[in-house]
Amino acid sequence: MQKTRRHLELLAPAKNADFGIEAINHGADAVYIGGPAFGARAKAPNTVADIERLVKHAHRYRAEVFVALNTIFHDNELEDARELVYQLYDIGTDALIIQDMGLLELDLPPIQLHASTQTDIRTVEKAAFLDQVGFSQLVLARELDLNTVKKIADATSCNLEYFIHGALCVAFSGQCYISHAHTGRSANRGECSQECRLPFTLEDQKGRIIGKDKHFLSMKDNDQSANLRALIEAGVSSFKIEGRYKDLSYVKNATAHYRLLLDEILEDMPEYVKSSSGNCTYTFTPQPEKTFNRSATDYFANGRQADIGAFDTPKFSGEELGKVSKVGTDYFEVETNIELHNGDGVCFFDVHKELVGLRVNTVEGKRLYPNEMPEDMRRGMTVFRNRDHAFMRLLEKDSAQRKIPVDITFYETADGFALTVTDDDHFSATAICETEKQAAQNVEKAESNLRENLNKLGSTDFTARTITLQISQPWFIPASVINNLRRDAMVQLTETRVMGYERPVRRAATEPPALYPEDTLTYLANVYNKKARTFYQKHGVKLIAAAYEANKELDEVPLMITKHCLRFSHGLCPKEAKGVIGVQGTVTAEPMTLINGNDRFTLKFDCKPCEMHVMGKIRKPVLQLAQPQPLHFHTKRP
Repeated sequence: MQKTRRHLELLAPAKNADFGIEAINHGADAVYIGGPAFGARAKAPNTVADIERLVKHAHRYRAEVFVALNTIFHDNELEDARELVYQLYDIGTDALIIQDMGLLELDLPPIQLHASTQTDIRTVEKAAFLDQVGFSQLVLARELDLNTVKKIADATSCNLEYFIHGALCVAFSGQCYISHAHTGRSANRGECSQECRLPFTLEDQKGRIIGKDKHFLSMKDNDQSANLRALIEAGVSSFKIEGRYKDLSYVKNATAHYRLLLDEILEDMPEYVKSSSGNCTYTFTPQPEKTFNRSATDYFANGRQADIGAFDTPKFSGEELGKVSKVGTDYFEVETNIELHNGDGVCFFDVHKELVGLRVNTVEGKRLYPNEMPEDMRRGMTVFRNRDHAFMRLLEKDSAQRKIPVDITFYETADGFALTVTDDDHFSATAICETEKQAAQNVEKAESNLRENLNKLGSTDFTARTITLQISQPWFIPASVINNLRRDAMVQLTETRVMGYERPVRRAATEPPALYPEDTLTYLANVYNKKARTFYQKHGVKLIAAAYEANKELDEVPLMITKHCLRFSHGLCPKEAKGVIGVQGTVTAEPMTLINGNDRFTLKFDCKPCEMHVMGKIRKPVLQLAQPQPLHFHTKRP
């Protein structure tokens, strides 16, 4: 299927409206944010009024706002969800990111729909189906390699969105039930307890310990900086930064980093354009390694890699400084070539292999005086810096400006002067002034002053790219006249841009209804309400199991399905070692066991699709269903 993807979109996270505004200011073409309820990050809610404030700011730059409503719904939540969607539509929200197909059976306004990564888009067939039922954008599974992305692009006509930065869920998104099984807090309901970040002991089938107190299900963070061109060529048009729980410094730093990379690519590839307006300047040089990360991996973009796990700690250890060379009563010295600053945050792994952090009060060369001297620091320990105080100070201030280039034309009229401004989106505005014309006595100064005053766009959203003077002779024009013309033109242009903004349209589903790739759905399909069941039945599914969250008790089932393989990461993959005989015989995909306290998870390995299944069952005390999410709005819609 042939299609054109000319617009490239940098999509940034917004914990709240203020974070979203800063993401726009630092170069995002779109932001995604949670609403008052029903988002997959329940601890990051936002009022409709706050989202409206963000929408107004974003639309000034033709940037878009997507609201995440990507949980699964109780039957008794669907009407509240429908009302919320109408409110979000009324304030100008550009799209919804959803997981629950029951929403497609509701009477919704014509708002664009994006399929959340929680819908588990791993196959060409699944992507093609979602493309046909009305989704405009598909958030692809993080585990997809470039070859599969290309196949999906060839089989679909909607936009493809790919995670390029931030935390990685070890499980296929939407396919993790450990949190619900152990705590009653469902990841599919926005309340993941992040048990994957806990320390475990790993045993083989014979009970021998392979690793102890390691975070075996914790992944490094995603970084696709080196793969952007390849992703574009594969068909990706939206580049997503993870992080609706992250702090503002992370959002600024990561957004600016990828804005610069994408702008460089756009310079080389004129067949593509960014999807919003304006150019950014920064007071800092983006360095993504300076803000929260667990080291970097490009995950499976280029196939399976040997080192994707953050097994030592799920925390941010930062950049390695060097080794401790001396320990005093209130100081320690580090052999490093990195310049340190008063106020830096440093850390090290203690004798218990726990990450210990401390703040440096004073730096004297290689000697560091911390706010509190740790008891178990030893010579030879490796020290890291996880807070560069000088860098963070830059990010705490106003650190970016976003300006829209305009072409300014100043010209004469029969009884005065006029000014026309035109931007890159082909919007224009004209201001006219009637005034007496006086010949300039100082020709050079008159033109210089005129250009200087026309260029004073100050705190507006605009910057002058070109200034053209169409005058018969140099005139003496009071600065007040020029300033009034300039201000009037910029106000008109701003209003024209707002009035001319066109929200993306909702795609229609194909008729007759597309057939789902399978006729049977297990609990892995997350069907939690009658409307979702109706949707799948309409699309040819005959047997539909209830979502895991709807079951009070299940036998042992996969609580997590993941592409991450602990046999592979320990050199025990049967595919890699096929035919190799060691002291224990031929390597086979025998089960392993993960242990945390009293919890034991059997690991089963499905080598054909190259997956690991973490097996378990619901804890006996956890029998309640996940409760409906409370809402904080009351406006009724038709």
